[in-house]
Amino acid sequence: MNEVLSQDEIDQLLQAISSGDSGADDFKPVSDTRKIKIYDFKRPDKFSKEQIRTVQIMHETFARLTTTSLSAQLRSLVHVHVASVDQLTYEEFVRSIPTPTTLAVINMDPLKGNAVLEIDPAITFSVIDRLFGGTGQGAKVSRDLTDIEQSVMEGIIVRILANMREAWTQVIDLRPRLGQIETNPQFAQIVPPSEMVILVTLEIKIGEEAGMMNICIPYITIEPIVSKLSSQFWFSSVRRSSTTQYLGTLKEKLADVEMQLVAEVASMNVPIRDVLNLRVGDVVRFNNTKINDPLTLSVGNKKKFYCQAGTIGKKVAVQVISKINESDEENFEELSAEGEESI
Repeated sequence: MNEVLSQDEIDQLLQAISSGDSGADDFKPVSDTRKIKIYDFKRPDKFSKEQIRTVQIMHETFARLTTTSLSAQLRSLVHVHVASVDQLTYEEFVRSIPTPTTLAVINMDPLKGNAVLEIDPAITFSVIDRLFGGTGQGAKVSRDLTDIEQSVMEGIIVRILANMREAWTQVIDLRPRLGQIETNPQFAQIVPPSEMVILVTLEIKIGEEAGMMNICIPYITIEPIVSKLSSQFWFSSVRRSSTTQYLGTLKEKLADVEMQLVAEVASMNVPIRDVLNLRVGDVVRFNNTKINDPLTLSVGNKKKFYCQAGTIGKKVAVQVISKINESDEENFEELSAEGEESI
């Protein structure tokens, strides 16, 4: 905010200048402390900060899953975490990775187009050494993978893609598939060099070896679901999926629970003294029940069905006729309560 001088202050300032009391050094320009961000209109940002944050949350889940799966497969302590999420051109991404490297072209079905998964050579050779029975030390020289080593890395990448699918479940049912593995980034031109991409950089540590793993997703591939990359959609989908998941688990567990079924002929209110005087051979008459009236079938302590008594072979059985509606069930509960009060 600019400070407005009063008329007296202006007069004093002019008087000081005319008398020579103030020099030019006394009037220093105010330094601008505002931070200026350079914006290149040739490559406009395609992702908002909220969308980048959502992508980071998704891949933090991916990092946790990959930590668990690689630790189990390599039988070694593995730690994976998201280092950064940025948007840049595909050309800038290609220039930032070493040559040769492990570069997997991923089909992002049902999304159109491909993505790229790049694993640092130090991590690649550390994984290979560990799977071949070594201590997990990376190679000190830079070279292409042999056919056997490439086959081993294909199995590792397929397992990593399974983790990616699970991490993306809240947004889309992604089915990533491994296309081919390249060692030279120039042979993996999946989009034009000027195309904007989102780059997820993960840091991997296997024992004493550390390196990077990059996931490069072009904007044209992720564009159909950009609207879903918002915090509101993410957290609402998490709640929905969690509820559905727990509901399915509860149904699965309850399916094996045994419940008691009771077919009730009739009910009536009887004083406790009459109950105490009952003997073998006594007849109890139900005043409001006819012989052709259906029986009630209770599940647990709830009356749920009308049924008819009969036999199957030499066994007594009941046949379900209809379901008891809510109003009838409420009436049954009122009668049961009255019976308990009478007793």
